[in-house]
Amino acid sequence: MERKKYLILLILLLFGFLSIYASNKTEIYKAYISNDMNLWKKTIDEMNQQKSKSNDFRLELLNYQYGYIAWCIGNKKYKIAETYIELGEKSIHILEKTGSYASSVNAYNSAFYGYRIGLNLLKAPFFGPKSVECAKLSIKQDTNSPYGYIQYANSQFYMPSVFGGSKKIALDYYTKAKNLMERNPNEAIEDWNYLSLLSMIAKTYTALKDFNQAKLYYEKILKIEPDFLWVKNELYPELLKKIK
Repeated sequence: MERKKYLILLILLLFGFLSIYASNKTEIYKAYISNDMNLWKKTIDEMNQQKSKSNDFRLELLNYQYGYIAWCIGNKKYKIAETYIELGEKSIHILEKTGSYASSVNAYNSAFYGYRIGLNLLKAPFFGPKSVECAKLSIKQDTNSPYGYIQYANSQFYMPSVFGGSKKIALDYYTKAKNLMERNPNEAIEDWNYLSLLSMIAKTYTALKDFNQAKLYYEKILKIEPDFLWVKNELYPELLKKIK
C-alpha cells in the first residue's frame, strides 16, 4: 500500500513538471508569433526566480534567454541584452560543471560569443573564432542535435564574406538542422526554434536571390502558423516586393 502511494505521488509530480514545461513552451511560442516580448520577458523572469532548477529546466530557460537576447540586440536594446547575457552565461557555467548536455551547452556558448560581438564589433577577431569552434564542437559531440548546426550556420550567415562567411554554407547547415528537427515532428509543434529556423532558411534564400525558394518557405511557415506576425506582416511582404 505504501509503495502504491509513492508511485501515485511520483506520477503526480511528473505530470506537474510536464504541465509546467508545456505551459512555458506555449507562452514563449505565443510571444514569438505575436511579437509580444513583454510576455517573453515575463515568462523567463518567472522561470529564473524559481529557486530549485533541474538541469532540464535550466537548459529550457537558457533556450528562452537565448531567443530574447537575439531580439534585444536586433532592436538595439543593448543594456537589457547585457543583463540577460550574464544570466544566460551563469546557466551555461552551471551546466558545464555538471557535464550535462555538452553538445547543447557548446551550441549556446557559440551563440553567446556571437552576442558579445553584437554588443561590441571590436571583439569579433577574438570571439568570432571561439564562436565557430564551439559550434563545430557541438556538432562533433552530437551529430543528431540540430542546435550546433544552427549556430554554425549563423556564423556563416552573419560573417562577412571577406572574413570567410558564406550564405551557401549557411543554407547547407540550416537545412541539415531542419531535417534533424523534422525527424520528430511532434517536438516541432508550437516550437519557436523550428519557426525561427524556417525563417532563417527563407532569409538565406532571399540573400542568395533565390526568391522562388524563399517564397515557398514563407508559405510553408504561414501554413504552419498563419498568425506569425514577423513573417506575415514583414518578411513575406518584403519578399513579394522583390519578386515584383
